[in-house]
Amino acid sequence: MKSYFDIVGDGGSQVVAQVEAQQQAIAGALAGVRHRVAVASGKGGVGKSTVTTALARALRRDGKRVAILDGDFNGPCQARLAGIGTAPWIPGERGLSLPQNREGIGVLSFGSLLPDARALEFDSVAQGDEQTWRATREFATLAQLMAGVDWGTLDVLLFDLPPGAERTRQFAQFLGAETAFVLVTIPSDLSRGVVARSISALEKSDTRVLGYVENMAGYYCRGCGEVRPLFPASPTVLPIPCLGAIPFDPELAARSDRGEALPADHPSAVEIAETARKILESLDAAP
Repeated sequence: MKSYFDIVGDGGSQVVAQVEAQQQAIAGALAGVRHRVAVASGKGGVGKSTVTTALARALRRDGKRVAILDGDFNGPCQARLAGIGTAPWIPGERGLSLPQNREGIGVLSFGSLLPDARALEFDSVAQGDEQTWRATREFATLAQLMAGVDWGTLDVLLFDLPPGAERTRQFAQFLGAETAFVLVTIPSDLSRGVVARSISALEKSDTRVLGYVENMAGYYCRGCGEVRPLFPASPTVLPIPCLGAIPFDPELAARSDRGEALPADHPSAVEIAETARKILESLDAAP
């Protein structure tokens, strides 16, 4: 009996041709996108989705054309964070029309279609093998969204990815060298250690990692107007540039739940704007 590794060709199934056609469709749909940036983290719960939305708003305030593709199908947050609610997906002449929030940011998220308490279900063709089938369907669905949406002309397309060090590498391989990565951590030593694993995993591919964002880097004290420590100092040093350190503020959490932006002069918003500027500089410096 032949093993998987002994199989040569596609056995007449035309799978190779279908994959090539899909890759061409993705390239065509994203032809007007100048930069692609994936926001990822090996660690869950670090505020990756909130950082993605905040970066999009900072870029938009700077006059950039921005969109977000929510790649976390199990925990889609972008519809709520961006304030688009249940905006419908409407077919257009060149694919799905991209929903936009009040700030002009394009947002495609399964959160527009699924209630908060409902999980996304994929039908399995093999009983007991749902874990294998689901991973295949998730990447196939992401490919369909990339190819089937009218993305138009964008300065930056942000991908909000699910957590997991190995999954981060899988997404990097899927998205290709055209997509740069920004990793998100919090100052805890545990979180930095997990993100270090993500960096190690990405080093095995040709992915360009711009750096990391340290979220919840202290908290903004309204009483004294200073940013104070929130976590003990971590001895773990990440081997990539720090693009920004965003302080926590309950107002940021409350506004995120309501799909609202922070005022531009808020300390967290100021740091986010500086982080977005550094990301753009790194992207424009690419050979």
